[in-house]
Amino acid sequence: MSELVPGGNLALPGGAVTVRVPGPFDVSALITDDGDTVRDDGDFVFYNQPSAPGARLSGDTLTVDPRALRPGATRVTVAVSAAEPGAVLGDLPSPAMQVDDAGGRPLARFSPPRPRQEAVLLLAEIYRRGEGWKLRALGQGYADGLAGLARDFGVDVRDGGPVAASPAAAGPRAAGNGPVALAGRASPPPPAAPPLPGAVSPLSSAFLDAVNSARAAAGSPPVAYDDRLAGAAREHAGVMSGAGRLGVEGVDGVSVHQRVVAAGYPYLTVGEHLVSGPRTVAEFVGHCLRHDAARRTVCDPDFTHAAVASAGGGGSADTYWTALWARPLTPDGLARTVAEVVGLTNRERARAGLPALSPDPLLAAAAQAHSADMAARDFYSHTAPDGGGPRDRAAAAGSARRTIGENIACGQRSAADVVRGWMNSPGHRANILEPDFTHIGVGFAGGGRAGTYWTQLFGG
Repeated sequence: MSELVPGGNLALPGGAVTVRVPGPFDVSALITDDGDTVRDDGDFVFYNQPSAPGARLSGDTLTVDPRALRPGATRVTVAVSAAEPGAVLGDLPSPAMQVDDAGGRPLARFSPPRPRQEAVLLLAEIYRRGEGWKLRALGQGYADGLAGLARDFGVDVRDGGPVAASPAAAGPRAAGNGPVALAGRASPPPPAAPPLPGAVSPLSSAFLDAVNSARAAAGSPPVAYDDRLAGAAREHAGVMSGAGRLGVEGVDGVSVHQRVVAAGYPYLTVGEHLVSGPRTVAEFVGHCLRHDAARRTVCDPDFTHAAVASAGGGGSADTYWTALWARPLTPDGLARTVAEVVGLTNRERARAGLPALSPDPLLAAAAQAHSADMAARDFYSHTAPDGGGPRDRAAAAGSARRTIGENIACGQRSAADVVRGWMNSPGHRANILEPDFTHIGVGFAGGGRAGTYWTQLFGG
């Protein structure tokens, strides 16, 4: 991970990146073209307008997918301001920004010089350079507050009372939609508006009570509410309701798993319940508990967080529900999962009278990079979009092994499931039981349309 100084820059990998600034701050972003001005007020992402094409704000985390920015956009400028109205940044802890890739791996950290009387600080800009994108650390202060910053970038600002963004703000906006209101932090009325970060809505509270009661009866630890999961659930429920049909992938082409990662929650394991019909959260949870597969998800001890959202239900329309369950991706958790895949693989080799494969850090790096690439660029193949194959990836990681083999899989939710699936497939089984292979590397990433992407890279 790079430690940046003002003016320092970093080439970004393909796919989305997350920018997180924890603490008593509001994060905002301005999407501009080469002239450093917004096209219209929809290019300003902040607490009352939390999304635009290619940029989504959830709590203290901004997710930017350069590929999905509106046409002509070449720059996203990230700023922070004090969450408390009237406060100056000099009275608060110094903000620290961390940038992660789509797989949750840290890319860069930036701690600017401590602000003084500034009300807003430009932290960084994500900008196009040739065919790629880079990040540059800034550290420039504004004394005029968020309104002054917005005006400098061409946003039409109204200084009157607080006005919440409409649900349409999540999509492209035509020029002339009217001035953006900045003077307050009013939330839109439910159900369209998310609760403030960290707040649990009555629906979510009732959901957690019912779910944790069932988990306690099954001997599983309770799950906690997560605002990022809640945001992803609200978005997916809304898309399903608008289309009038259930689906892991919405009519917008985005899967529920992609929404979770875009909301800033990289995960080690994930589960979802997509249901239409129940009118209340009690009916919804009751429906889940009456079905064996869904009940196993509700009570799965591997999950640590959960959230629920509903949309529709007006008149004779159905109510569409999305519940999400997840455990966050951590270095220790990933290491345990990888070790479990290696252990299960070696157990199968032992049953066949073969020696165990030794973990190889270079093969592991190549395998992890391929899983992350498949999730980020939404493909599933031994051949990457740029034409690279398993041998190319191993060599790029520094491996000099003479023979290379690769197994990939997607959609399986555990190490046991993925190894079982490989052993049930003749070609994958042959790789696992190949006598000439002596070493192994394993990669895992969450996201994409399939939800999970696994890679085994063998060497001999």
